[in-house]
Amino acid sequence: MKKSTLLFVFVVTGCIHCFAQDVKQLHDNAREFMHKGDYPNAILILNRALAKSPDNLEVNKDLGLNYYYYKDYKKCIEVLKKLFDRYDVDDQVFQIAGDAYWAMEDAKGAEETYRRGIRKLPRSGPLYNELGKVLWTKNDFTAIKEWEKGIETDPGFAGNYYNASKYYYFTLDKVWSLIYGEIFINIDPKSAYAPEIKNILFEGYKKLFTEVDIEKNNKDKSPFALAYLKTMNKQTALLSAGINMQTLSIIRTRFILEWDAEFAKKFPFKLFQIHKQYIQEGIFEAYNQWVFASEQNMAAYQKWNTDHPKEYAALNRFLQDRIFKVPAGQYYHK
Repeated sequence: MKKSTLLFVFVVTGCIHCFAQDVKQLHDNAREFMHKGDYPNAILILNRALAKSPDNLEVNKDLGLNYYYYKDYKKCIEVLKKLFDRYDVDDQVFQIAGDAYWAMEDAKGAEETYRRGIRKLPRSGPLYNELGKVLWTKNDFTAIKEWEKGIETDPGFAGNYYNASKYYYFTLDKVWSLIYGEIFINIDPKSAYAPEIKNILFEGYKKLFTEVDIEKNNKDKSPFALAYLKTMNKQTALLSAGINMQTLSIIRTRFILEWDAEFAKKFPFKLFQIHKQYIQEGIFEAYNQWVFASEQNMAAYQKWNTDHPKEYAALNRFLQDRIFKVPAGQYYHK
């Protein structure tokens, strides 16, 4: 009797293992078709996998994603809506479903989906980013509140910095477009949007120094922004030659040294800590060349790199080896 029971356990366990392997194999096969752009075959196989394991979250999510890529947006939403109330649902489910509504030009459906996702996952940077974009297309300027919330709750996600930087550049604000833009290109240096933001940064410094006293009319700023303006205001004497690659490098170096002496303990900030490290490593000028000259004057940038091969190589190693992430608690835009 004991041997029979033991044999039964082995058989059942083996069947479960084979079953799991079978679903995994089907899922892997479907992903191969998806990567090749063969969405109909991916959908066919994913449906077979779901027949064996209907509650598998990843299989359901990939099925919705393949319907999205196949432009069957209604089917995509039908599949993903079933996952909304699950305890293990992730933000990608809401993001894909919201994007499907958006692809059907159903802005209301997209907004409702992103908001529902945020209620379920209130620390999701991607969902705040998508919600902000939907609001922005409706000329609803509360979009910036969503991007700011995304920056505060999910500081490692790049998209909110990108949109917030662009938003502030076209307002009277002279601080946060620069701060958020530079954080964006550090988090995602290879982004297709990096050249756009680098141009905004260069022009943003021109806007920053348009007034003789850049602290003037800025009393409504956060304490961090006031400290930033106070420290930048000390650099105005260096502007006799205007804003160019040389003056920017000097101004930003002087800024970091003075910030470190007066405000670094009160406002620890990853971006400025990286700047200080670049200065100590002797590659801050190379970094500034990468930020500004790479878009403003490619020929001059390439010549500088040729003339400074060690600094150029050292910066590239640094950019490739480190992951830039703003730590929690360093949100100062309040």
